[in-house]
Amino acid sequence: MLEETFYRRLGRTGLHVSPICLGSDNFANPTSEDDSISIINCALDNGINMIDTADSYAAGRSEEIIGKFFQETGRRDSVILATKVYYPTGGKGINDRGTSRRHIIKACEDSLRRLKTDYIDIYQTHRVCMDTAPEETLGALTDLQRQGKIRYAGSTTSPSWKITESALLAEFRGLIRMVSEQIPYNLLDRRVENEILPAAASAGLAVFAWSPLAMGLLTGRYDSNKPETFDTPRYNRGGIYAERITPKAADAGQAFVRTAQEFGLKPAHLALLWVKDQPHITAPLCGPRTVDQLSDILPVMQMTLTDEMRHACDELVPPGSAVANFLNSAPWMKGKLL
Repeated sequence: MLEETFYRRLGRTGLHVSPICLGSDNFANPTSEDDSISIINCALDNGINMIDTADSYAAGRSEEIIGKFFQETGRRDSVILATKVYYPTGGKGINDRGTSRRHIIKACEDSLRRLKTDYIDIYQTHRVCMDTAPEETLGALTDLQRQGKIRYAGSTTSPSWKITESALLAEFRGLIRMVSEQIPYNLLDRRVENEILPAAASAGLAVFAWSPLAMGLLTGRYDSNKPETFDTPRYNRGGIYAERITPKAADAGQAFVRTAQEFGLKPAHLALLWVKDQPHITAPLCGPRTVDQLSDILPVMQMTLTDEMRHACDELVPPGSAVANFLNSAPWMKGKLL
């Protein structure tokens, strides 16, 4: 079990979370229900205390699996449960998406039903909805908190000005204040260090990093000299996923693998460790497909990034720069990497 000293405060709240948190995007797609439940048990047994999901993951099946776990094990109180609202899940109408009051209220009720719980610890907006006034979104979240259906609110993949706007609006209107921000962050895309991380730190937000392994690029999965390595489900899926996996990113990933080997570490361990110990980061989110994958990364929670490791990583991809585009799922990000 993880010692108490390794847990980290969740932003301005009194909660503490493990230095690595469990993501569930793989639950039901491709990980089976039984294996997903085994992963949750393994995580909790080894000190991970936060599970992050979303109503859109596997069209709601991820939430349903977590709900089944709670129902069968009675371990709901052991978990800081975070889920999200934004994308359409179930409904196909024009108003079955975004962060309007209508959609937030309905989506929350649906998530509570799937999760088989009375409350959500952190209810997050999955993306920024530029078409909805922020006071409408915060107002709906405030009502849900007052009804006891959510404890806290958070946001994901927000531009820095939206983080600041939300904090100021909450302060002056007496609305719920965001306590966390999720960002795409790994060694291959460090652009959030320029404005988003400082804005989150200024607002007192916990920061969770998604895709810390850069979709396998940092584990050496892709090699620009071996075209066959690009034949993966994520790459073949096309769209934003294929855009991230470029020969330039693959070359940087191969260089990172060599750096990890020089320090006697597995590439996945150094990639996670680098994110975990970056300034202002609360925890990386890891979504293992198997129990073995989860078991392999558990030791990273008690590792410390040395100055030598940090410098070597900075040499590969300097602070604030990027060789892969992991912000390409953000509607507000118009720029593309060359």
